[in-house]
Amino acid sequence: MAVEIALHTVLKPGAQARYDEVHAVIPEELDRALREAGVLGWRIWRDGQHLFHLVRVEDPAHMRRTLRDHPANQVWQQRMAELLEVADDYDDDGRGLPMVWELP
Repeated sequence: MAVEIALHTVLKPGAQARYDEVHAVIPEELDRALREAGVLGWRIWRDGQHLFHLVRVEDPAHMRRTLRDHPANQVWQQRMAELLEVADDYDDDGRGLPMVWELP
């Protein structure tokens, strides 16, 4: 059963336009890697330097383990490290932000 996880990342000052440009076209090999890792959907909202991700995934821990060493994701993460305040080190279980409240 799929779950949704929320993530938050922060851009370096002035990196907003470049981040948007880079995300205009996601490399096919990264798209394949994400789908192979069980990602069913990924949406990103930006407010200034703050990025809010909503990821629909079959198994977050499996996704993180699979993507950590995937060559396509490593290339992408190097690209993102140039734009983000803190690069993703994949040193977690993929649960994302803790949910505080939900309107049922």
